[in-house]
Amino acid sequence: MQPAATLAAPAAAAPATPSAAPAAPAPITRPALVAADRINGADTAWLMTSTALVLLMTLPGIALFYGGMVRRKSVINTMASVVAIAGVVSLLWFAVGYSWAFTPGNAFIGNGSRMGFEGMDYLKDAGKVMVSHIAPNVPESVYAMFQLTFAVITAALIVGALVERMRFSAMLVFVSLWTVCVYAPVAHWVWEPGGWLAQMGALDFAGGAVVHINAGVTGLVCAYALGPRRGYGREAFEPYNLGLTMAGAGLLWVGWFGFNAGSAVAADGRAGLAMLVTHIAAAAGAVGWMVGEWTIRGRPSLLGLCSGLVAGLVAITPASGFVTPRSALLIGAIAGIACYWGATSLKRMLRADDSLDVFGVHAIGGIIGSLLTGPLASKAVSGVEGSLLVQALGALAVFAYAAVMSVVLILVTKLLVGLRVDEQIEQTGLDIGLHRERLGG
Repeated sequence: MQPAATLAAPAAAAPATPSAAPAAPAPITRPALVAADRINGADTAWLMTSTALVLLMTLPGIALFYGGMVRRKSVINTMASVVAIAGVVSLLWFAVGYSWAFTPGNAFIGNGSRMGFEGMDYLKDAGKVMVSHIAPNVPESVYAMFQLTFAVITAALIVGALVERMRFSAMLVFVSLWTVCVYAPVAHWVWEPGGWLAQMGALDFAGGAVVHINAGVTGLVCAYALGPRRGYGREAFEPYNLGLTMAGAGLLWVGWFGFNAGSAVAADGRAGLAMLVTHIAAAAGAVGWMVGEWTIRGRPSLLGLCSGLVAGLVAITPASGFVTPRSALLIGAIAGIACYWGATSLKRMLRADDSLDVFGVHAIGGIIGSLLTGPLASKAVSGVEGSLLVQALGALAVFAYAAVMSVVLILVTKLLVGLRVDEQIEQTGLDIGLHRERLGG
């Protein structure tokens, strides 16, 4: 309780005048130092959690998901490829990738101001923190790390198209060039406010085009360039352990909450709705694939269920911050059925040994999700409306750029180090042939 003297107002007190409300801080248009009290603790904590969830999708999610599907003699090589990509892409993102993707520059590429994460450790002025203009309520170090995990998993997805026959050195050279020359520019087009697709109004909440169309098309180019595995189409390629694949799929499902809900860059209602629609679409994708497979082949399969849930997750990725749960159900179900077609009939039509169906699941699912985001985007959810025409143009632009640049980069890689292991290594297995390691047991 306050002292009594402070409770009695003076007899002739002057009338109180309301103090002027503090002016709202001006919005920033490029990375800048801001007062520390502008940082939102809840948003920061959620984005740090989401970052860990997205990294979990790659390590060990993708490593287990892919490792369980290849033959026993190449499991270690497949997992080693994912781990090596995580390391190499992280360093490239630190060196140049983040700066080219998420700083203002022109409509096609960012500037070099954040190379080597320059400025993020600037704490000289007490009470100030460096933030990105894209995520002004969290430290830029957190936002850069969140986007780093996206770059890592996008590159790791490509591995599924080239397993069991590509040289380890070639894979690393190609992925390194691709991350800098393809992923970073496309991320800038779509997610940096000055990017040309962003300016046009293309909607991609968490990476339907940037991640999935991009990686899926690149995987198809790699499959064509490498040619089929020896014995492909003539002998059974038995998966090593579908239990590992199921464990990886489960980690992907859980980690995808960080992927999509984290892309709200806030701990708010939109993030909550993104998490909800992500789960609904994954469930619908699993059921859709299962129904399609059961109808056509007369039986459901664990591999089909795992592939279907991933298809639903892929398709809801661009739409997750824009659609209602009912729309998510529709998107997931369509993706489950369409990606089953993509991994079976379309794959046969394309005549490409896309070993683990990167194109059939990620490119097809990404295209479906990107297109459906246009007509299904709800203004009540996000305050924006979508356009099917704009979405189609965005998907086509990313498809074409990824295809053309991947052809160029795969040719460069072939000139530098060659592409494919020799016949003896392929027959023996890449685990022994490239790493001198084998699975125990």
